[in-house]
Order: sequence, then C-alpha cells, then structure tokens
Amino acid sequence: MIDLDALEAAAALVHRMVPPTPQYCWPLLSRRVGAELWVKHENHTPIGSFKIRGGLVYLDAVRRSQPDVRGVVTATTGNHGQSIALAAARLGVDATIVVPHGNSIEKNRAMAGFGARLVEAGHDFQAAFEHATELAERENRHFVHSYDPLLVRGVASYGLELFRAVPDLDVVYVPIGLGSGISGVIAARDALVLRSEIVGVVAANAPTYALSFAAGAPVSTNSADTMAGGLAVRVPDPEALDIIRRGAARIVTVSEAEMRRAMRILFSDTHNVAEGAGAAAFAAASQERGRLAGKRVAVIQSGGNIDRALFAEVLAEEDTE
Repeated sequence: MIDLDALEAAAALVHRMVPPTPQYCWPLLSRRVGAELWVKHENHTPIGSFKIRGGLVYLDAVRRSQPDVRGVVTATTGNHGQSIALAAARLGVDATIVVPHGNSIEKNRAMAGFGARLVEAGHDFQAAFEHATELAERENRHFVHSYDPLLVRGVASYGLELFRAVPDLDVVYVPIGLGSGISGVIAARDALVLRSEIVGVVAANAPTYALSFAAGAPVSTNSADTMAGGLAVRVPDPEALDIIRRGAARIVTVSEAEMRRAMRILFSDTHNVAEGAGAAAFAAASQERGRLAGKRVAVIQSGGNIDRALFAEVLAEEDTE
C-alpha cells in the first residue's frame, strides 16, 4: 500500500484548497444504531463530495509530468467529473467530461459551471467510460480513469483526518463506487497502523463488488440500476478489488428503500443533505445495528449532490417503521 509520508504529502496538497471536513458524533443517529456514531461529512467540500481530493492530487501530478498536456478526458456520473473539472480549471487545463444519457441534471450543470465540456454518451457509466476512452485517443488528450493510485492518495486524506480526529474507531462503513474511497480509507488505516474494521457498502441493484468480494475475482453485472449514481458500477476495477479483499472485513448490500430511508434520517436528524451513495454507509450501519452495540462507529457521508426534484420525492415518502 502507500506509506504515511506519501499520504501526508498528498494531504498537504489537498489542504491548500480543501480544509479538513468535519466529523460529528450525532446523538440522534447514535441512538438509532445503539452505538457511538460519527459521520465524516465529505458533503462539505467545494464540490459536495470527497472526490475533489483525488482530482487535485491526480491533475497536479499530470501537470508536472506532462507540462504540455492538451487536455484531459474522463467519464463520470457526476462527482468524479466535478473533481476533474474543478482541478483542471485551477491548473489551466481543458477538461472534457463524458456522462451517460439521463445523468443528474444538477451534477451536469455543476461540471459545466467549472468550465468543462460536457458530452453525453451511452446508457450508463460503463458505456460512457468506453466512449470517453475512444474520445481521448481520437483527440490526443490524457484520459483520467475513475480509479488510479494517485486518486487514492488524494482521497486517503479524509481517512487520515477521520482516524486522527476520532481515535479507536471500531468500525468504519464506506460506500463503494469504483473503489477509490474505500481504498483510501484502507490506505490511511494501514499507514497509521490501526485495527479499525472497514466495511464496504454497495447498492443491492449494483452488486458487482459484493459478488466479486465473495468470488475472490472480478464479477461484472449486466446492469447497475440504482438511484445512487455514485454506486452505479457494473464492472469492478481489479486493483481496487484486490485492495478491498485484503483490507475490508466484509461488504454489505443495501436496498434502494434503505438508502432512501437513510437520506430522510440524515436530513431530519442532522439537516445534512445526502445523495444516495452518501446515505449508503448509514443505511448499512442501520442494517447491522445488532452487531454494533457499545462500539465506536463511523460512516462516510461521501456526497450531497442530489437533484432537487429527486430529493423532494424521497423526503415526501413515509417511513414504515
């Protein structure tokens, strides 16, 4: 994995623009799960997501190694794209972001607002990814993968912040999209030589990492039909999977209903907005509350970028318990 000096250097670069985000122990949430529950608020970054950390570190390295780079291309459902768009703008690099058709309107607006050229292609992230690779080759631009060791170094900075601010965490729940977030948390824990258990969280409708974790090898799925765009992955990254298999205790799957309920709870108990992926970790902790009694637990609220109409729909739903 990555040694502490490398993680510290990446964190210092991140903190030039992004101050450490807060982690709060919310009493109402703690009562719901029967444990001391902390929320790491990555919804409080300049793009409303943890992804900004990786984009800053990655593009800084690209600018240094390729000073004449013409521009960058990447694929996203939103948060990774915002990260690359903002980091590229700060470095004076052109960014082209490929999103699937029907992607979040507000995430698209945010990416364009940071100055990126937006291209719609394909019906889901994987299709957009394939189009982006072709576009990068055709236009001779640098292609930015959604998973890369440099992205992991950047996002690991929130893991360092959390573990240092809240000592002796027993369990940390982390949502898994393509895997940079959980890889970063694992890297931070291992670099600090801690014993905290790390639990990955995926959507039941996008279970590629849960299936792959169980099989011990990459298992792709035919669809990733979840309202949580940040979890809507159907082809796992082999490097991420290897890190997760070695560093995570297990992977929990959460339903659409569980994520929507978690979004409502997070809003009512903390007045923080969580997108589907951002609520997944709390949904998993709620599902596993029977095994958390007396423990110190953290959940990663990875982002708060959800379209207003969808959030209004979720808030209007009635809880059955």
